[in-house]
Amino acid sequence: MHILIIEDEKGIIDFLKQGLEEEGYSISYAINGKEGLEKAMQHSVDLVLLDWMLPGMSGVEVCKAIRKVRQTVPIIFLTAKDTVQETIEGLKSGANDYIKKPFSFEELLERIKVHFRSSQSNEKLTLGNITVDKNKFQVFVDKKEVSLTQREFELLAYLIGNKGKVCTRNKIIEDVWDIHFDYDTGVIDVFMNAIRKKLNLSKDEELIKTIRGVGYIAND
Repeated sequence: MHILIIEDEKGIIDFLKQGLEEEGYSISYAINGKEGLEKAMQHSVDLVLLDWMLPGMSGVEVCKAIRKVRQTVPIIFLTAKDTVQETIEGLKSGANDYIKKPFSFEELLERIKVHFRSSQSNEKLTLGNITVDKNKFQVFVDKKEVSLTQREFELLAYLIGNKGKVCTRNKIIEDVWDIHFDYDTGVIDVFMNAIRKKLNLSKDEELIKTIRGVGYIAND
């Protein structure tokens, strides 16, 4: 998952970047509002950590601009402002959450996890003519429902949820199987073969491509 940090204090950026990368997140950052807004428009951004006081554009202005284009990406304000009115203003601008500086990294990490779980569980994922409804545990191809096992469903949802990114076999084992030690990743190929057969996809199908020796990538 890719987190964008929009913050003008280098010390905070370095602190967050190191901690979040150690947790397995992909991190990018911007040091002013305009740059942050440009990066937030990229579809690869899965969550935004946004400072309130920024050069050029305020965090509130950036948040409102993001929401005009991207309605579902979670946005968490990081700010020293803590009055009730300021909190309301931040949430009204479209933020999902609000955490006061100085903050505990452990608390921020848990809030990030909560918002990722919430955003993932509520969304419908699409890839070409394939639709995955994570709420109802359903998969459709051209509006016709296809039955998958739980592990097949989780693997397919993971690949589509990371559309446009190469998902390595080791990362899939960790994130989908929740196995964090050496394990035969060949099991993934068995599940992928079953998924392709049920979805009527060939190995040469562009929607889900095999990256030889690495893993898989889903692309429209």
